[in-house]
Amino acid sequence: MGRRKVPRPTDAELAILRVLWERGPSTVREVHEVLSRARPAGYTSALKMLQIMTGKGLVRREESQRAHVYEARLTQEQTQQQLVRDLLKRAFGGSARKLVMQALAAKKVSPEELLKIRQLLDELEGGPK
Repeated sequence: MGRRKVPRPTDAELAILRVLWERGPSTVREVHEVLSRARPAGYTSALKMLQIMTGKGLVRREESQRAHVYEARLTQEQTQQQLVRDLLKRAFGGSARKLVMQALAAKKVSPEELLKIRQLLDELEGGPK
């Protein structure tokens, strides 16, 4: 049985997914409380978004308790890979070099980040680890 392809999440859906990745499985109330810290939003808005996300396959809903508990269907890393693959294909014509060059030019990179990038490149090339 093949896995259903998960659609690319919207910005609002990503905000909810970040809460679920950070907290783990959570109720609507818990998600709403975290989201409301950054920007006031209604409880029913969070509920509706989670219902939509369940329908899209972005989250799973555990219905065995009175308060439904939601969890992200994919890990943060899986979702990030999906988003990068899509961006790579749509904006950079599949060129990883162009994507990396733009990413590095878009924001000042700390020496620690550069070191980690160099280490990753060495690993990918089979060099020293």
